Amino acid sequence: MKPFRTLGVLLSGAAAAWWLLAGPSVPQTPELLQLEAKIPLGKVMGRIDHMAVDLGRQRLLVAELGNNSVGIVDLKDRKLFRRLADLEEPQGVAHVPSTDTIYVANGGDGSVRLFGAEDYRPAGRINLTDDADNVRLDVKANRIVVGYGGGGLALIDPASRRKVADIRLKAHPESFQIHSASGRIFVNVPKAREIAVVDAAAGKQTASWPMDNGSHYPMALDESAQRVLVVFRNPATLGVFAMNDGAPVARVGVCGDADDLWIDAKRQRVYVSCGQGFVDVFDGSNAAYRRIAHVPTAAGARTSFFVPELDRLFLAARASSSEPASIWILRPTSDR
Repeated sequence: MKPFRTLGVLLSGAAAAWWLLAGPSVPQTPELLQLEAKIPLGKVMGRIDHMAVDLGRQRLLVAELGNNSVGIVDLKDRKLFRRLADLEEPQGVAHVPSTDTIYVANGGDGSVRLFGAEDYRPAGRINLTDDADNVRLDVKANRIVVGYGGGGLALIDPASRRKVADIRLKAHPESFQIHSASGRIFVNVPKAREIAVVDAAAGKQTASWPMDNGSHYPMALDESAQRVLVVFRNPATLGVFAMNDGAPVARVGVCGDADDLWIDAKRQRVYVSCGQGFVDVFDGSNAAYRRIAHVPTAAGARTSFFVPELDRLFLAARASSSEPASIWILRPTSDR
């Protein structure tokens, strides 16, 4: 990822003000990430996958894969606003500000389904082969990129709402990130044991960085330091590579069953959310990547979403025998 995922719109001063004032905080002990609130998701069962945000309306979009739905969470009132149902294993989700449209990638049938962000009515459907997964918005090129199938990135034009190109890969893409300046796409391809480097303008893969095992799923880009960060699940480690040629920079232990990885550029930190029940925090100010916090969360809560404009990390906690599914709001502390 870039120092933060490009979202296309910024908060106004008024929108930022409500965030600072909204709602009482949950009591907590001092941590680099403090639990500010929990927002119940209602009757949601099973695995929760990726998230996105509609910043203009202050709504979090939650892909409830195991529930075949997308939850729309009102961040102003801190409650579930509504739910998009009858999906097929939704995995990736994105809000496209230029057309005010929500894109939902479905792993079950390979479709990308579109909804109007104002009324949430169906607004189209793009059929890919199968296993539609991560969705990214390339603001500079004005296109949506969707990873899918046995090895492909679909490029979608938001104006026509059609697939305009395909980029072939050696196997199914997991997390991928778009470099804002060059437009290069870095792709985790675990089954091929590589990070693929893609030239989107040319429509092809231009480099392959071999990995020593095929368990690298989350990815982030630190553009200021020119580094690519990935997390391997087996063994559980954070790997850091030079962006220009893939040369190893660091490799350190991390919590188990990680699914998301974020750069907090403001504090020069790295956040890793893990199904083991922790969020690990690393100091990214130098090449050592020292772990500086091991924050307890909930078992299975491995999906997260960091929004720099709100200065919050959102964590999806799936339903358990004792608690319903919820979104945890974690507030970073101890600014540099």
